[in-house]
Amino acid sequence: MVVLALDTTTRAGSVALVVDDRIVDERTGDAGRSHAERLPAELLAVADANGVRIADVDVFAVASGPGSFTGLRIGIATVQGLALVAQRRAVGISALDALAEVGRADTRDGDLIAAWMDAHRRDVFGALYRVVPADSADRVVLTTLDPANVDAPSALLNRWRQWLDRDDVRFIGDGAVAYRDVIAAASPRARIVPPPLLAGAIGQLAAAQARAGEAIDPGSIRPLYVRRPDAELARDTPRTIIQ
Repeated sequence: MVVLALDTTTRAGSVALVVDDRIVDERTGDAGRSHAERLPAELLAVADANGVRIADVDVFAVASGPGSFTGLRIGIATVQGLALVAQRRAVGISALDALAEVGRADTRDGDLIAAWMDAHRRDVFGALYRVVPADSADRVVLTTLDPANVDAPSALLNRWRQWLDRDDVRFIGDGAVAYRDVIAAASPRARIVPPPLLAGAIGQLAAAQARAGEAIDPGSIRPLYVRRPDAELARDTPRTIIQ
């Protein structure tokens, strides 16, 4: 199975080509230019460099969020356009799931993985996972203990206290790096893992979903914002009129 994958949840983002679950090529994006300026050229470049035509791609994958609203919209629209042209199906993958997938390397059954992305405004996007045995021998998978949400780092740590008090945990992502002191105060044994490129993991997760029959029509992909857009918040905020 050939998967072309895209992540636009951060300014740089990344692109990847995954073939039969193996990351053949994964590249960071040019953070000096906007996603609108770079796409779809960066996706086409990684495919062309490996002798893959768009018609050869079986599934297109994209980070559905959370992340920059503009970045998510551009990334999803790019993948939708390519998939429609190629008449292929697509898969949207949570960036937090992809972070956890990278973070589970060298873990053991029962280990905890916390995926934290910097949401700015002194908040993080976060989700908590546990490593569990899979059905097949010698494989592990992740089960979600707390799904994607956005909150202050200390609030998330308090919310996860029941797990952090009992187990070691691995925090991964730019949010974990930014708030490593807060994490250390709440969970001294926690390990901090810097943010990796995500497109490869997105491609691998998408391949698994496609094999399970969960790839969808590209027009059905929806962004996972988690936080409401500023325009909606402003619209719902009562206005005070001074007379």
